[in-house]
Amino acid sequence: MTIDRIIETIKKNNPDANTEQIQRAYDFAEKAHSGQTRLTGEEYIQHALETAYKLATINLDIDTITAGILHDVPEDTDKTVKDLEQEFGKEIANLVEGITKLGSIKYRGLERYAENLRKMFIAIAEDVRVVFIKFADRIHNLKTLYALPPVKQQRIARESLDIYAPIAGRLGMEEFKGELEDLSFPYVLPEQYEWIQKISKKKYEEQKRFAEKVKKIIKKEFEKKSDVNDFTIEGRAKRYYSLYQKILRKDMDINKVYDIVALRVIVKDIDNCYRILGYIHQIWKPMKGRIKDYISQPKPNGYQSLHTTVFGPEGRITEFQIRTQNMHDEAEWGIAAHWAYKNISKEIKISKEKIKWIKELLLEQKKETSNKEYLDSLKLDFFKNRIFVFTPKGDVIDLPENATPVDFAYHIHSDLGNKCVSAKINEKKANLNASLQNGDMVEILIDKKRKGPSEEWLSFVQTHLAKDKIKNYIRRQKKINIFSFFEK
Repeated sequence: MTIDRIIETIKKNNPDANTEQIQRAYDFAEKAHSGQTRLTGEEYIQHALETAYKLATINLDIDTITAGILHDVPEDTDKTVKDLEQEFGKEIANLVEGITKLGSIKYRGLERYAENLRKMFIAIAEDVRVVFIKFADRIHNLKTLYALPPVKQQRIARESLDIYAPIAGRLGMEEFKGELEDLSFPYVLPEQYEWIQKISKKKYEEQKRFAEKVKKIIKKEFEKKSDVNDFTIEGRAKRYYSLYQKILRKDMDINKVYDIVALRVIVKDIDNCYRILGYIHQIWKPMKGRIKDYISQPKPNGYQSLHTTVFGPEGRITEFQIRTQNMHDEAEWGIAAHWAYKNISKEIKISKEKIKWIKELLLEQKKETSNKEYLDSLKLDFFKNRIFVFTPKGDVIDLPENATPVDFAYHIHSDLGNKCVSAKINEKKANLNASLQNGDMVEILIDKKRKGPSEEWLSFVQTHLAKDKIKNYIRRQKKINIFSFFEK
Protein backbone atom coordinates (compact mmCIF):
# COMPACT_ATOMS: atom_id res chain seq x y z
CA MET A 1 0.00 0.00 0.00
CA THR A 2 1.25 3.52 -0.83
CA ILE A 3 0.14 6.99 0.20
CA ASP A 4 -0.30 7.77 -3.52
CA ARG A 5 -2.95 5.06 -3.79
CA ILE A 6 -4.86 6.51 -0.83
CA ILE A 7 -4.76 10.02 -2.28
CA GLU A 8 -5.82 8.64 -5.67
CA THR A 9 -8.82 6.94 -4.03
CA ILE A 10 -9.83 10.14 -2.23
CA LYS A 11 -9.52 12.18 -5.45
CA LYS A 12 -11.50 9.63 -7.43
CA ASN A 13 -14.45 10.00 -5.05
CA ASN A 14 -13.99 13.75 -4.52
CA PRO A 15 -11.92 15.51 -7.23
CA ASP A 16 -11.88 18.81 -5.29
CA ALA A 17 -10.64 17.27 -2.02
CA ASN A 18 -7.61 18.91 -0.44
CA THR A 19 -5.26 16.01 0.37
CA GLU A 20 -2.33 18.09 1.64
CA GLN A 21 -3.17 17.06 5.23
CA ILE A 22 -3.11 13.37 4.23
CA GLN A 23 0.40 13.75 2.81
CA ARG A 24 1.59 15.58 5.96
CA ALA A 25 0.13 12.85 8.16
CA TYR A 26 1.95 10.20 6.16
CA ASP A 27 5.26 12.05 6.40
CA PHE A 28 4.76 12.45 10.18
CA ALA A 29 3.77 8.79 10.74
CA GLU A 30 6.50 7.37 8.51
CA LYS A 31 9.14 9.27 10.46
CA ALA A 32 7.62 8.33 13.83
CA HIS A 33 7.38 4.61 12.92
CA SER A 34 10.79 4.55 11.21
CA GLY A 35 12.64 1.30 11.84
CA GLN A 36 9.56 -0.48 13.27
CA THR A 37 8.39 -3.74 11.70
CA ARG A 38 5.44 -6.03 12.34
CA LEU A 39 5.63 -9.78 13.01
CA THR A 40 4.79 -10.30 9.33
CA GLY A 41 8.14 -8.68 8.50
CA GLU A 42 6.62 -5.64 6.76
CA GLU A 43 7.30 -2.05 7.79
CA TYR A 44 4.90 -0.82 10.49
CA ILE A 45 3.76 2.13 8.36
CA GLN A 46 2.04 -0.38 6.08
CA HIS A 47 -0.53 -1.12 8.79
CA ALA A 48 -1.29 2.61 9.13
CA LEU A 49 -1.67 2.92 5.35
CA GLU A 50 -3.95 -0.14 5.09
CA THR A 51 -6.17 1.28 7.84
CA ALA A 52 -6.38 4.66 6.12
CA TYR A 53 -7.02 3.07 2.72
CA LYS A 54 -10.00 1.16 4.10
CA LEU A 55 -11.45 4.42 5.40
CA ALA A 56 -10.80 6.14 2.05
CA THR A 57 -12.63 3.40 0.13
CA ILE A 58 -15.84 4.22 1.99
CA ASN A 59 -15.38 7.90 1.20
CA LEU A 60 -14.96 9.15 4.77
CA ASP A 61 -13.90 12.70 5.59
CA ILE A 62 -10.27 13.84 5.47
CA ASP A 63 -9.91 14.12 9.26
CA THR A 64 -10.99 10.50 9.79
CA ILE A 65 -8.58 9.21 7.13
CA THR A 66 -5.81 11.37 8.63
CA ALA A 67 -6.49 9.88 12.08
CA GLY A 68 -6.35 6.43 10.46
CA ILE A 69 -2.78 7.10 9.33
CA LEU A 70 -1.79 8.42 12.76
CA HIS A 71 -3.80 6.04 14.94
CA ASP A 72 -0.86 4.04 16.38
CA VAL A 73 1.61 6.93 16.74
CA PRO A 74 1.03 7.75 20.47
CA GLU A 75 0.93 4.07 21.49
CA ASP A 76 3.93 2.79 19.53
CA THR A 77 6.29 5.77 19.13
CA ASP A 78 7.76 8.54 21.27
CA LYS A 79 5.26 11.06 19.83
CA THR A 80 2.34 12.03 22.08
CA VAL A 81 -1.28 13.06 21.55
CA LYS A 82 -0.14 16.58 22.43
CA ASP A 83 2.36 16.45 19.56
CA LEU A 84 -0.44 15.44 17.20
CA GLU A 85 -2.65 18.28 18.46
CA GLN A 86 0.08 20.83 17.77
CA GLU A 87 0.66 19.47 14.28
CA PHE A 88 -2.88 18.53 13.15
CA GLY A 89 -5.35 20.17 15.53
CA LYS A 90 -7.54 19.09 18.42
CA GLU A 91 -10.17 17.15 16.43
CA ILE A 92 -7.67 14.73 14.90
CA ALA A 93 -5.81 14.42 18.21
CA ASN A 94 -9.08 13.51 19.95
CA LEU A 95 -9.85 10.84 17.33
CA VAL A 96 -6.40 9.28 17.76
CA GLU A 97 -6.70 9.44 21.55
CA GLY A 98 -10.04 7.64 21.30
CA ILE A 99 -8.41 4.87 19.24
CA THR A 100 -5.57 4.58 21.76
CA LYS A 101 -8.14 4.03 24.53
CA LEU A 102 -9.89 1.34 22.49
CA GLY A 103 -6.57 -0.43 22.02
CA SER A 104 -6.65 -1.56 25.65
CA ILE A 105 -9.88 -3.57 25.25
CA LYS A 106 -8.82 -7.19 25.58
CA TYR A 107 -10.10 -10.43 27.07
CA ARG A 108 -7.78 -10.15 30.06
CA GLY A 109 -9.67 -10.45 33.32
CA LEU A 110 -13.31 -9.63 33.98
CA GLU A 111 -12.70 -6.38 35.88
CA ARG A 112 -10.40 -4.83 33.28
CA TYR A 113 -12.46 -6.09 30.36
CA ALA A 114 -15.77 -4.69 31.65
CA GLU A 115 -14.18 -1.35 32.50
CA ASN A 116 -12.63 -1.04 29.04
CA LEU A 117 -15.95 -1.83 27.36
CA ARG A 118 -17.50 1.01 29.33
CA LYS A 119 -14.74 3.31 28.05
CA MET A 120 -15.38 2.16 24.49
CA PHE A 121 -19.04 3.10 24.55
CA ILE A 122 -18.21 6.52 25.97
CA ALA A 123 -15.70 7.00 23.13
CA ILE A 124 -18.30 6.00 20.51
CA ALA A 125 -20.88 8.36 22.01
CA GLU A 126 -18.39 11.24 21.97
CA ASP A 127 -17.36 10.71 18.32
CA VAL A 128 -18.63 7.65 16.46
CA ARG A 129 -15.80 8.01 13.90
CA VAL A 130 -13.46 6.50 16.50
CA VAL A 131 -15.07 3.11 15.98
CA PHE A 132 -14.89 3.42 12.17
CA ILE A 133 -11.10 3.71 12.51
CA LYS A 134 -11.05 0.85 14.99
CA PHE A 135 -12.95 -1.41 12.57
CA ALA A 136 -10.51 -0.59 9.75
CA ASP A 137 -7.57 -1.17 12.10
CA ARG A 138 -8.98 -4.48 13.30
CA ILE A 139 -9.75 -5.74 9.78
CA HIS A 140 -6.12 -5.35 8.74
CA ASN A 141 -4.94 -6.94 12.00
CA LEU A 142 -7.18 -9.94 11.29
CA LYS A 143 -5.74 -10.23 7.78
CA THR A 144 -2.26 -10.60 9.30
CA LEU A 145 -3.32 -12.78 12.23
CA TYR A 146 -1.38 -15.75 10.83
CA ALA A 147 1.87 -14.15 12.09
CA LEU A 148 0.78 -14.21 15.76
CA PRO A 149 0.99 -17.07 18.31
CA PRO A 150 -2.18 -19.26 18.49
CA VAL A 151 -3.24 -17.84 21.88
CA LYS A 152 -3.24 -14.28 20.53
CA GLN A 153 -4.98 -15.41 17.34
CA GLN A 154 -7.82 -16.87 19.41
CA ARG A 155 -8.16 -13.81 21.65
CA ILE A 156 -8.17 -11.25 18.85
CA ALA A 157 -10.49 -13.29 16.62
CA ARG A 158 -12.91 -14.01 19.49
CA GLU A 159 -13.24 -10.39 20.60
CA SER A 160 -13.66 -9.36 16.94
CA LEU A 161 -16.48 -11.87 16.46
CA ASP A 162 -18.18 -11.32 19.83
CA ILE A 163 -17.75 -7.57 20.29
CA TYR A 164 -16.71 -5.59 17.22
CA ALA A 165 -18.82 -7.39 14.60
CA PRO A 166 -22.09 -7.00 16.58
CA ILE A 167 -21.34 -3.30 17.17
CA ALA A 168 -20.76 -2.85 13.43
CA GLY A 169 -24.12 -4.54 12.88
CA ARG A 170 -25.87 -2.25 15.35
CA LEU A 171 -24.41 0.74 13.47
CA GLY A 172 -25.80 -0.69 10.21
CA MET A 173 -22.28 -1.25 8.83
CA GLU A 174 -22.93 -4.62 7.19
CA GLU A 175 -19.78 -4.56 5.06
CA PHE A 176 -17.52 -4.12 8.09
CA LYS A 177 -19.58 -6.61 10.11
CA GLY A 178 -19.26 -9.23 7.36
CA GLU A 179 -15.50 -8.73 7.01
CA LEU A 180 -14.90 -8.90 10.76
CA GLU A 181 -16.94 -12.13 10.97
CA ASP A 182 -15.38 -13.87 7.98
CA LEU A 183 -11.80 -13.00 8.98
CA SER A 184 -12.41 -14.23 12.55
CA PHE A 185 -14.37 -17.36 11.59
CA PRO A 186 -11.43 -19.66 10.63
CA TYR A 187 -9.62 -18.92 13.92
CA VAL A 188 -12.61 -19.17 16.27
CA LEU A 189 -14.35 -22.16 14.63
CA PRO A 190 -11.78 -23.77 12.30
CA GLU A 191 -13.62 -27.08 11.80
CA GLN A 192 -16.92 -25.36 11.02
CA TYR A 193 -15.15 -22.96 8.66
CA GLU A 194 -13.64 -25.84 6.67
CA TRP A 195 -17.02 -27.59 6.61
CA ILE A 196 -18.81 -24.51 5.27
CA GLN A 197 -16.17 -24.02 2.59
CA LYS A 198 -16.48 -27.63 1.52
CA ILE A 199 -20.29 -27.88 1.32
CA SER A 200 -20.82 -24.42 -0.17
CA LYS A 201 -18.25 -24.45 -2.99
CA LYS A 202 -20.41 -26.42 -5.43
CA LYS A 203 -23.55 -24.53 -4.35
CA TYR A 204 -21.88 -21.14 -4.83
CA GLU A 205 -20.83 -21.94 -8.39
CA GLU A 206 -24.24 -23.33 -9.31
CA GLN A 207 -26.05 -20.34 -7.73
CA LYS A 208 -23.80 -17.86 -9.57
CA ARG A 209 -24.68 -19.47 -12.90
CA PHE A 210 -28.37 -19.31 -11.98
CA ALA A 211 -28.04 -15.65 -10.89
CA GLU A 212 -26.53 -14.76 -14.28
CA LYS A 213 -29.48 -16.42 -15.99
CA VAL A 214 -31.95 -14.42 -13.88
CA LYS A 215 -30.09 -11.15 -14.56
CA LYS A 216 -30.31 -11.70 -18.32
CA ILE A 217 -34.06 -12.31 -18.12
CA ILE A 218 -34.60 -9.23 -15.93
CA LYS A 219 -32.55 -6.94 -18.20
CA LYS A 220 -34.37 -8.16 -21.30
CA GLU A 221 -37.80 -7.58 -19.69
CA PHE A 222 -36.87 -4.18 -18.24
CA GLU A 223 -35.58 -2.97 -21.61
CA LYS A 224 -39.13 -3.34 -22.93
CA LYS A 225 -40.41 -0.89 -20.30
CA SER A 226 -40.22 2.78 -21.26
CA ASP A 227 -40.52 3.90 -17.62
CA VAL A 228 -37.56 1.85 -16.34
CA ASN A 229 -34.09 3.33 -16.72
CA ASP A 230 -30.89 3.92 -14.75
CA PHE A 231 -30.90 0.55 -13.00
CA THR A 232 -28.15 -1.93 -12.21
CA ILE A 233 -28.52 -5.60 -11.26
CA GLU A 234 -25.88 -7.41 -9.26
CA GLY A 235 -25.54 -10.81 -7.67
CA ARG A 236 -23.60 -11.14 -4.44
CA ALA A 237 -22.54 -14.33 -2.69
CA LYS A 238 -23.49 -14.73 0.97
CA ARG A 239 -20.52 -14.46 3.32
CA TYR A 240 -19.26 -17.67 4.93
CA TYR A 241 -20.08 -16.81 8.55
CA SER A 242 -23.50 -15.47 7.63
CA LEU A 243 -24.16 -18.67 5.65
CA TYR A 244 -23.01 -20.78 8.60
CA GLN A 245 -25.39 -18.94 10.95
CA LYS A 246 -28.28 -19.42 8.53
CA ILE A 247 -27.56 -23.14 8.03
CA LEU A 248 -27.63 -23.57 11.82
CA ARG A 249 -31.20 -22.22 11.73
CA LYS A 250 -32.09 -24.48 8.78
CA ASP A 251 -31.38 -27.87 10.41
CA MET A 252 -27.85 -27.89 8.92
CA ASP A 253 -29.31 -28.26 5.42
CA ILE A 254 -27.73 -25.94 2.84
CA ASN A 255 -30.50 -26.79 0.36
CA LYS A 256 -32.92 -24.82 2.56
CA VAL A 257 -30.89 -21.61 2.08
CA TYR A 258 -32.21 -19.77 -0.99
CA ASP A 259 -30.11 -16.61 -0.89
CA ILE A 260 -26.59 -18.02 -1.18
CA VAL A 261 -26.32 -15.55 -4.05
CA ALA A 262 -28.56 -12.52 -3.46
CA LEU A 263 -29.85 -10.55 -6.43
CA ARG A 264 -29.97 -6.80 -5.94
CA VAL A 265 -31.56 -4.16 -8.16
CA ILE A 266 -30.35 -0.60 -7.59
CA VAL A 267 -32.46 2.21 -9.04
CA LYS A 268 -32.46 6.02 -9.03
CA ASP A 269 -35.44 6.78 -6.77
CA ILE A 270 -38.12 5.33 -4.48
CA ASP A 271 -40.84 5.36 -7.16
CA ASN A 272 -38.70 3.07 -9.26
CA CYS A 273 -38.20 0.70 -6.32
CA TYR A 274 -41.92 -0.03 -6.19
CA ARG A 275 -42.23 -0.04 -9.99
CA ILE A 276 -39.46 -2.63 -10.30
CA LEU A 277 -41.08 -4.74 -7.56
CA GLY A 278 -44.30 -4.81 -9.58
CA TYR A 279 -42.51 -5.79 -12.79
CA ILE A 280 -40.62 -8.62 -11.07
CA HIS A 281 -43.95 -9.95 -9.80
CA GLN A 282 -45.32 -9.79 -13.35
CA ILE A 283 -42.44 -11.99 -14.52
CA TRP A 284 -42.51 -14.48 -11.63
CA LYS A 285 -45.10 -15.34 -9.01
CA PRO A 286 -44.19 -14.02 -5.52
CA MET A 287 -44.15 -16.31 -2.49
CA LYS A 288 -46.88 -15.52 -0.01
CA GLY A 289 -45.69 -13.69 3.08
CA ARG A 290 -42.17 -13.08 1.74
CA ILE A 291 -42.57 -9.48 0.55
CA LYS A 292 -40.88 -7.10 3.01
CA ASP A 293 -41.18 -3.32 2.73
CA TYR A 294 -38.23 -1.90 4.65
CA ILE A 295 -38.58 1.41 2.81
CA SER A 296 -41.82 2.52 4.45
CA GLN A 297 -40.82 0.73 7.67
CA PRO A 298 -36.99 0.89 7.98
CA LYS A 299 -35.11 -1.40 10.33
CA PRO A 300 -33.97 0.23 13.60
CA ASN A 301 -30.41 0.64 12.30
CA GLY A 302 -31.73 2.65 9.33
CA TYR A 303 -31.68 -0.15 6.72
CA GLN A 304 -34.08 0.44 3.82
CA SER A 305 -34.89 -1.85 0.91
CA LEU A 306 -37.69 -3.85 -0.65
CA HIS A 307 -37.30 -7.62 -0.35
CA THR A 308 -39.27 -10.18 -2.30
CA THR A 309 -39.01 -13.92 -2.88
CA VAL A 310 -40.41 -15.34 -6.12
CA PHE A 311 -40.71 -18.65 -7.93
CA GLY A 312 -38.11 -17.82 -10.55
CA PRO A 313 -36.90 -19.69 -13.64
CA GLU A 314 -37.56 -23.45 -13.44
CA GLY A 315 -39.75 -22.69 -10.41
CA ARG A 316 -36.68 -22.10 -8.27
CA ILE A 317 -37.06 -19.90 -5.20
CA THR A 318 -35.25 -16.62 -5.90
CA GLU A 319 -34.74 -13.63 -3.59
CA PHE A 320 -34.44 -9.98 -4.65
CA GLN A 321 -33.50 -6.76 -2.87
CA ILE A 322 -34.54 -3.48 -4.50
CA ARG A 323 -33.17 -0.14 -3.31
CA THR A 324 -31.84 3.28 -4.34
CA GLN A 325 -28.12 4.08 -4.43
CA ASN A 326 -28.40 6.07 -1.18
CA MET A 327 -30.16 3.14 0.48
CA HIS A 328 -27.44 0.84 -0.83
CA ASP A 329 -24.68 3.05 0.61
CA GLU A 330 -26.46 3.10 3.96
CA ALA A 331 -26.99 -0.68 3.87
CA GLU A 332 -23.27 -1.26 3.23
CA TRP A 333 -21.80 1.41 5.49
CA GLY A 334 -24.64 2.32 7.88
CA ILE A 335 -23.95 5.32 10.04
CA ALA A 336 -20.57 5.81 8.32
CA ALA A 337 -22.46 6.89 5.17
CA HIS A 338 -23.44 10.07 7.07
CA TRP A 339 -19.77 10.90 7.51
CA ALA A 340 -18.94 10.69 3.81
CA TYR A 341 -16.68 13.48 2.57
CA LYS A 342 -19.49 15.12 0.61
CA ASN A 343 -21.79 15.27 3.66
CA ILE A 344 -19.33 16.53 6.25
CA SER A 345 -19.89 19.85 8.00
CA LYS A 346 -19.48 21.32 11.47
CA GLU A 347 -23.24 21.01 11.96
CA ILE A 348 -23.46 17.35 10.90
CA LYS A 349 -26.49 15.74 12.48
CA ILE A 350 -26.94 12.01 12.79
CA SER A 351 -30.39 10.61 13.51
CA LYS A 352 -30.82 10.17 17.26
CA GLU A 353 -32.48 6.82 16.60
CA LYS A 354 -29.32 5.45 15.00
CA ILE A 355 -27.26 5.89 18.15
CA LYS A 356 -30.07 5.55 20.68
CA TRP A 357 -28.73 2.14 21.74
CA ILE A 358 -25.34 3.69 22.59
CA LYS A 359 -27.07 6.08 24.97
CA GLU A 360 -28.93 3.12 26.46
CA LEU A 361 -25.56 1.44 27.05
CA LEU A 362 -24.27 4.53 28.82
CA LEU A 363 -27.36 4.60 31.04
CA GLU A 364 -26.90 0.89 31.74
CA GLN A 365 -23.32 1.34 32.88
CA LYS A 366 -24.33 4.07 35.36
CA LYS A 367 -26.24 1.48 37.35
CA GLU A 368 -24.51 0.05 40.37
CA THR A 369 -23.98 -3.41 38.94
CA SER A 370 -21.09 -5.84 39.15
CA ASN A 371 -18.85 -6.27 36.13
CA LYS A 372 -20.33 -9.72 35.56
CA GLU A 373 -23.88 -8.35 35.58
CA TYR A 374 -22.84 -5.58 33.19
CA LEU A 375 -21.28 -8.06 30.75
CA ASP A 376 -24.31 -10.34 31.03
CA SER A 377 -26.61 -7.43 30.15
CA LEU A 378 -24.47 -6.63 27.10
CA LYS A 379 -24.65 -10.24 25.92
CA LEU A 380 -28.41 -10.31 26.45
CA ASP A 381 -29.38 -6.99 24.92
CA PHE A 382 -26.68 -5.55 22.72
CA PHE A 383 -24.41 -8.25 21.33
CA LYS A 384 -27.12 -10.64 20.20
CA ASN A 385 -28.63 -10.67 16.73
CA ARG A 386 -31.42 -8.11 16.54
CA ILE A 387 -34.97 -8.34 15.28
CA PHE A 388 -37.52 -5.59 14.85
CA VAL A 389 -41.24 -5.82 15.48
CA PHE A 390 -44.13 -3.38 15.22
CA THR A 391 -46.66 -1.94 17.63
CA PRO A 392 -50.29 -1.82 16.40
CA LYS A 393 -49.64 1.87 15.52
CA GLY A 394 -46.70 0.91 13.30
CA ASP A 395 -43.86 2.01 15.61
CA VAL A 396 -40.68 -0.04 15.24
CA ILE A 397 -39.32 -1.79 18.34
CA ASP A 398 -35.73 -3.09 18.34
CA LEU A 399 -35.22 -6.30 20.37
CA PRO A 400 -32.69 -9.15 20.64
CA GLU A 401 -33.33 -12.38 18.76
CA ASN A 402 -35.81 -14.76 20.47
CA ALA A 403 -37.39 -11.91 22.47
CA THR A 404 -40.91 -12.57 23.74
CA PRO A 405 -44.10 -10.50 24.10
CA VAL A 406 -43.07 -9.82 27.71
CA ASP A 407 -39.76 -8.30 26.54
CA PHE A 408 -41.75 -6.25 24.04
CA ALA A 409 -44.18 -5.06 26.74
CA TYR A 410 -41.44 -3.93 29.13
CA HIS A 411 -39.67 -2.16 26.29
CA ILE A 412 -42.84 -0.07 25.81
CA HIS A 413 -43.59 0.65 29.48
CA SER A 414 -43.15 -0.97 32.91
CA ASP A 415 -46.91 -0.97 33.61
CA LEU A 416 -47.60 -2.73 30.30
CA GLY A 417 -45.12 -5.45 31.28
CA ASN A 418 -46.43 -5.81 34.82
CA LYS A 419 -50.07 -6.15 33.75
CA CYS A 420 -49.74 -8.21 30.55
CA VAL A 421 -51.61 -11.51 30.47
CA SER A 422 -51.37 -12.54 26.81
CA ALA A 423 -50.52 -11.19 23.38
CA LYS A 424 -51.58 -11.10 19.77
CA ILE A 425 -48.87 -11.69 17.17
CA ASN A 426 -49.99 -10.72 13.67
CA GLU A 427 -53.57 -10.58 15.02
CA LYS A 428 -53.43 -14.18 16.32
CA LYS A 429 -53.50 -14.94 20.03
CA ALA A 430 -50.11 -16.09 21.36
CA ASN A 431 -48.52 -17.15 24.63
CA LEU A 432 -46.31 -14.74 26.54
CA ASN A 433 -43.29 -17.02 26.04
CA ALA A 434 -43.62 -17.09 22.22
CA SER A 435 -40.46 -16.15 20.28
CA LEU A 436 -41.01 -13.04 18.19
CA GLN A 437 -39.85 -12.97 14.57
CA ASN A 438 -38.62 -10.16 12.36
CA GLY A 439 -41.53 -8.03 11.14
CA ASP A 440 -44.15 -9.34 13.61
CA MET A 441 -46.92 -6.98 14.66
CA VAL A 442 -47.40 -7.36 18.41
CA GLU A 443 -50.32 -6.30 20.59
CA ILE A 444 -50.18 -6.77 24.37
CA LEU A 445 -53.37 -7.71 26.22
CA ILE A 446 -53.49 -6.59 29.86
CA ASP A 447 -55.50 -7.16 33.01
CA LYS A 448 -55.78 -3.87 34.90
CA LYS A 449 -56.36 -5.78 38.15
CA ARG A 450 -53.09 -7.66 37.81
CA LYS A 451 -50.57 -6.38 40.35
CA GLY A 452 -47.31 -7.51 38.81
CA PRO A 453 -45.28 -10.05 36.83
CA SER A 454 -44.89 -13.75 37.49
CA GLU A 455 -41.57 -15.15 38.69
CA GLU A 456 -41.92 -17.84 35.99
CA TRP A 457 -41.35 -15.19 33.35
CA LEU A 458 -37.67 -15.11 34.31
CA SER A 459 -37.28 -18.51 32.64
CA PHE A 460 -38.06 -17.17 29.16
CA VAL A 461 -37.56 -13.39 28.91
CA GLN A 462 -34.51 -12.38 26.86
CA THR A 463 -33.80 -8.73 27.64
CA HIS A 464 -31.92 -7.43 30.63
CA LEU A 465 -34.60 -4.74 31.05
CA ALA A 466 -37.39 -7.32 31.48
CA LYS A 467 -35.31 -9.45 33.86
CA ASP A 468 -34.45 -6.35 35.88
CA LYS A 469 -38.08 -5.19 36.19
CA ILE A 470 -39.35 -8.65 37.15
CA LYS A 471 -36.61 -9.20 39.76
CA ASN A 472 -37.16 -5.76 41.28
CA TYR A 473 -40.90 -6.40 41.62
CA ILE A 474 -40.31 -9.80 43.23
CA ARG A 475 -37.80 -8.30 45.69
CA ARG A 476 -40.27 -5.55 46.65
CA GLN A 477 -43.05 -8.09 47.19
CA LYS A 478 -40.87 -10.24 49.43
CA LYS A 479 -40.01 -7.19 51.57
CA ILE A 480 -43.71 -6.28 51.82
CA ASN A 481 -44.56 -9.87 52.85
CA ILE A 482 -41.84 -9.85 55.51
CA PHE A 483 -43.08 -6.54 56.96
CA SER A 484 -46.68 -7.83 56.89
CA PHE A 485 -45.62 -10.97 58.77
CA PHE A 486 -43.97 -9.01 61.58
CA GLU A 487 -46.86 -6.57 61.82
CA LYS A 488 -49.14 -9.50 62.56
